[in-house]
Amino acid sequence: MSRIRLNQEYRNKIANRMRVHLEQEDTVEKKEYDNLKADQIDLNDNAWNLAHKIVRRAYPEEDVKLAQYLQDKYQNVNTIAPDSCFHFHYMGEVEDRDYDNNPTMVEKAIEKHFDFRLNGSIEGDSDSHSSDKNYGYALYRDEINAQEGCNADINIEQENKSSNPHLTKFQDANNKYLRADDDDQGYGKEWNDKYKLDLIGREYCRDRSIACSKEEFMMLEDWKAQKGKFVMSHNKWIKSILNQMKEIKIGLKGYKYLDEAIELCTELGLNVQDAEIIRTNSTGLTIYNPKNLADRIKGMKNKKEQTREEKIASRLLYEQQQNESVN
Repeated sequence: MSRIRLNQEYRNKIANRMRVHLEQEDTVEKKEYDNLKADQIDLNDNAWNLAHKIVRRAYPEEDVKLAQYLQDKYQNVNTIAPDSCFHFHYMGEVEDRDYDNNPTMVEKAIEKHFDFRLNGSIEGDSDSHSSDKNYGYALYRDEINAQEGCNADINIEQENKSSNPHLTKFQDANNKYLRADDDDQGYGKEWNDKYKLDLIGREYCRDRSIACSKEEFMMLEDWKAQKGKFVMSHNKWIKSILNQMKEIKIGLKGYKYLDEAIELCTELGLNVQDAEIIRTNSTGLTIYNPKNLADRIKGMKNKKEQTREEKIASRLLYEQQQNESVN
């Protein structure tokens, strides 16, 4: 039997299968991402409980209720506003210079911005308008990637590249699904409603700075650092996969025959048969198997909007089919 030549279609199929395989490997990078992800809800809840305590010292519940009563009673009173981000400060000593340019220590309010919104800034010290969507992408990666046309890894894949239609297309799709800026529906509303409380004052958090202790301040600083560490773990894990895929694609490009690519897969722990590559579509799913084809056709009928849980289950089922088809 003559050897089957490796064309670009076959290369793409194998590369797609290999990307799925690499993402499922139990690596150090993936373990760190999974472990940090499991801590995120408790991490945010604990930080929020602390922030709530600090805010209520400055704006007691009974005062907020009184202000709300007056706002409801008089049309010209507008003093209550819900918020999810705060400027906290404590009085500390910082190095300064006197008139003779000699170093001296002076007391100063040390202030930073702490944002509990889903897309809230992680790094920013005082900018209440900045955002960081990478946290939501990392936290809801499985949910985002289960949606057609979405890619939670797109910012990592396009890192150090200027804005382009490919990047924008996936960012828009991710943001539309995640709705991190939305207070009306979706994950944005669910998240922001959980981390929100009423305050007396103007609408913007930069117009008020709330005093706290140094210990409380440092605990909130650690909360932001842990969120940043989680985002970085997502970045490191996906970068590791991208680096491996870069080498794999170079190898596939240099091969002339399908059996060479199959051998590479085998050496990397992915069992693939040449007949499977030939008979699959570009995603690597065996569509001509009678059961798979029947399931696909049945899925085209009586369609309804899937719940979040159903979408995740569908993604997991797809990955399971991928594994079973090669074993």
